[in-house]
Amino acid sequence: MSNKVLFLKSGFPRAPPGLGVGRYVCQLQRVTLKFCKSNGSSRGIRDFLERDLVDYAKQNSGVVVYVKPRRHRSPVICAEYLNGERQWMNVSNYSREDIVKWMELLRTQFHDGTQLRLRKFWHTEYPSIQGTWTPFTFRDPSHNLTKFPNKELGAAVKLEPTATEQLVELFKAQQMSEKSEQDTKIQRSAAEGSV
Repeated sequence: MSNKVLFLKSGFPRAPPGLGVGRYVCQLQRVTLKFCKSNGSSRGIRDFLERDLVDYAKQNSGVVVYVKPRRHRSPVICAEYLNGERQWMNVSNYSREDIVKWMELLRTQFHDGTQLRLRKFWHTEYPSIQGTWTPFTFRDPSHNLTKFPNKELGAAVKLEPTATEQLVELFKAQQMSEKSEQDTKIQRSAAEGSV
């Protein structure tokens, strides 16, 4: 097992305030594309700048795009979000298609959540005074002393029939009554015809 998680930032799972309550607000605010004009590892990002950058800027008018050429350095995408988080990504030797996919991912995600070590899988601002719920919270304490396997506890729980089952039973009863009425009519007509 890797000890990589020891060096990650830790925090609680959270969503940006108000996201999805009224209207969608893009969390990505600023993207900086750093590249070298002559280095071969920057070819994919240069192709992205030549072919796709103008369309990306038109489609995402709320995102500010900075282009920063640097000599003899590997290409980097730096994304800044509304909550102040920054995501830095080395895109050395990436193709243009890969850059397009990564730019779309950076635009649609809230921040770099994969780089956050979760302290707990749940978090609340108002913790319960009763403690957390478990499947054994409201169980009978006598079950703690029961020897298993137990036929009584292992038996299937008999639940009341569902609404669908009740409707099926009513339909079958209606069909049976209609069939019995038809049978009586046939018997009467046969009895009248024989007389």
